[in-house]
Amino acid sequence: MNGLAAATTDALELLIAGDAKLFGIVGLSLEVSLSAVFLACVLGLPLGAAIAVGRFPGRRSVIVALNALMGLPPVVVGLLVYLMLSRAGPLGSMGLLFTPTAMIFAQTILVVPIVAALSRQVVEDAWQEFHEQLRSLGVTRMGASITLLWDLRFSLLTIVLAGFGRAAAEVGAVMIVGGNIDGVTRVMTTTIALETSKGDLPLALALGIVLVAVVLALNAGAYVIKEAAERRYG
Repeated sequence: MNGLAAATTDALELLIAGDAKLFGIVGLSLEVSLSAVFLACVLGLPLGAAIAVGRFPGRRSVIVALNALMGLPPVVVGLLVYLMLSRAGPLGSMGLLFTPTAMIFAQTILVVPIVAALSRQVVEDAWQEFHEQLRSLGVTRMGASITLLWDLRFSLLTIVLAGFGRAAAEVGAVMIVGGNIDGVTRVMTTTIALETSKGDLPLALALGIVLVAVVLALNAGAYVIKEAAERRYG
């Protein structure tokens, strides 16, 4: 118990002192995860909306596959990205392996199915409610997708946060493609895993506190924005 108390005290001291190593890791983690979530939203939100309003052969199979991809094992994604970016892989000449870019690539692959599958359900529910009105106005299916995404933008914040949670908590894929190199590709989750295995609990605890605080802050911010929007727009 005394050891835990001492580790917690040391962790708080690292945070209060603004330890450069700690906040360098935090900065890289946020850069990688936020970049991955942004790319996943650019790809996943339009994809989900298109599937929601579209009617095409094999649509149900696409939906089932998309839902299944939400459970992609991170280590498998990491392995596939590693093979693509390794010297013998098709993208090996780009020299991206063991860089933050490779980590963003891996996290984007993991987050896209989540964003697309969840947004598809939200948009489809709205489409079923408003499709007759939109059709009477002569709106095309593509136009309806864009319109519904815009109208549902505050509701979709929850989906974006789910994607960020997946990206920020990822360990396996980023460790494989990033290499967990100190000062280059070492992010919060991989550092926590490494330092815990080494017995260096203060740094691991400090990063854990920051990670939880970031997630809580983003969720609180999204809740405030959504509540304000609902009061303003009814």
